[in-house]
Amino acid sequence: MASTDVDADIAPYQRSKTLAERAAWQFVQDEGDGLELSALHPVGVIGPVLGPDDPPSLRLIRGMLSGEVTVCPPFGTSWVDVRDVADLHLRAMTDPAAAGERWLASAGPSLRGVEVARILHERLGDRAAKAPTRELPLMLARALSRVSPQLRAIRPQLGQDFDATSAKAQRLLGWTPRPVEDTITDTAESLIAHGMTAGVRDPL
Repeated sequence: MASTDVDADIAPYQRSKTLAERAAWQFVQDEGDGLELSALHPVGVIGPVLGPDDPPSLRLIRGMLSGEVTVCPPFGTSWVDVRDVADLHLRAMTDPAAAGERWLASAGPSLRGVEVARILHERLGDRAAKAPTRELPLMLARALSRVSPQLRAIRPQLGQDFDATSAKAQRLLGWTPRPVEDTITDTAESLIAHGMTAGVRDPL
């Protein structure tokens, strides 16, 4: 697994996570005294919420359901269920094969926002009626990123597809993530159930 280039044009969050991991490996090397370390790297983490909080990683799906996101940003990323991330943490803590290793947690190839919206339409029907069906053209997105705080925050990602494979974790730790379509559906259902999608009501 390649390390993130902290000198590249990346978000402060990505840079801080990379530097924190480097410091952890250095500490184990210099002062660990036999301490074992494993590093888990989940992609976009989604899944059912436990309460009416507003996690940043769920805002795309919440915004699609509420109608706040009217057009999809032109980039793709891989996703993983928070419940599967928890499972992988347990495996990394208990399986000797995990010591000293870095692990990617991903449910599959990257999905564009329009693909996420399509899954919402297919699985939720009328409750996802406000989800967008179009992707913002890349050149327009880059131009708008100069004035839009939301697009400016993801400007380095525009036009890219961030694929990640969890083959290593599946092969060596026996980890099996659930299908991303199920995770997207469970995420949306929980957001609706907790009243976090304005204008969307759960008919049940």
